[in-house]
Amino acid sequence: MLQALEGIQTQCVAKQDKSATGHVWSVFLAPNQVLKAAKKLYEAEYSLEDVLALDFEEGFLVLYHFNRMTIDERVTLRVLVPKDKPVVPSIAGVFQGAEWHERETRDFHGVVFEGNPNLVPLLLPVEDKDSTPLVKTDKARKSIKDLLSLGEVVSCNKEIEALFAEAEAEEASDA
Repeated sequence: MLQALEGIQTQCVAKQDKSATGHVWSVFLAPNQVLKAAKKLYEAEYSLEDVLALDFEEGFLVLYHFNRMTIDERVTLRVLVPKDKPVVPSIAGVFQGAEWHERETRDFHGVVFEGNPNLVPLLLPVEDKDSTPLVKTDKARKSIKDLLSLGEVVSCNKEIEALFAEAEAEEASDA
């Protein structure tokens, strides 16, 4: 288990195939756990690599990539937020570099990072602040289960399992 996140309420923790995914751990969290998790990772000497969002049928999946320089143990935090209220807490107070990653994610997907001290457009013109160029049309969106794999599940709640259940059943029948 990922010791750095001990005590954090997770939705799903899975070990990943690093050669295939680039990371060792994938952790799904509720939005209200992101700030706590970021603080724990900071205390464990992880650094933030980036913050981004992916547009799925089920909502926006906000991804946070962390790594440690002393141990190659790249961690991805995943937070699924609904399209009608894409809000997560800012981690800019913990990781200073998160501020501009969050601004970029706001520019392109419309995800709001509550508490970001400077959530103004970073790359798009101010007059286009309500434009979200990476938000897909309904027809172009894919399901999360079609593009992501859970990996080797350590613990998972029923909600996250259900997101991936159909894809896992198909994989098992193909084997």
